[in-house]
Amino acid sequence: MDPQRSEDIHHSARRAEPGQGALRVERLVTSGTFSLDGGTWEVDNNVWLLGDGDQVLVIDPAHDAAAIAEAVGDRRVAGIVCTHAHDDHVNAAPELAARTGAPVLLHPDDEVLWKLTHPAATPDQALAGGHILRFGGSAVHVLHTPGHAPGSVCLYVPELGVLFSGDTLFRGGPGATGRSYSDFPTIIKSISTTLLTLPGETVVHTGHGDDTTIGAEAPQLEDWIRRGH
Repeated sequence: MDPQRSEDIHHSARRAEPGQGALRVERLVTSGTFSLDGGTWEVDNNVWLLGDGDQVLVIDPAHDAAAIAEAVGDRRVAGIVCTHAHDDHVNAAPELAARTGAPVLLHPDDEVLWKLTHPAATPDQALAGGHILRFGGSAVHVLHTPGHAPGSVCLYVPELGVLFSGDTLFRGGPGATGRSYSDFPTIIKSISTTLLTLPGETVVHTGHGDDTTIGAEAPQLEDWIRRGH
């Protein structure tokens, strides 16, 4: 990878000091609904916490700001990162930001979807492919992976060998592309040229359901293309 730029998350969180614990990933499952194009579906979402004993990033603040804040505990929230702006991934973002004082980060190509859920609120910072988010001593690479939504991003953490894929890649295939602002050829291009080039042992933490790995999914690419979803 050759990131175009690096930036610190604009927040007053302190750098983690030695002895506060290694960087780790925690999962919280929250439940609610997803609504788009006139339909509503019940969903369970994975909310991911990436951090240590001092501070965390919250990835995809879904449904329940109080439950997410409880999982965070007394740690500082360095940022609230939205992999895309479907309502089930951002509906708790403004409340969690108000509780924690942390900025909300979103790719600007998804602002049209964000406004469907939060017409009076605005994300605090823009995500872009090639950026590196730095918090504490850690680097999180932002990969722009449009297709499921125009501003979809994935977050790659080389030091842990993990990818947070949002709804771009799941166990068994790409995210859904049958609704507004989505496109199947685009998501296939994102997966094949950006995600499947990562090391095969990379663990994929998805927006819904179980983990997978890049190595487990890569051989299925042609099958996905043939089936068209």
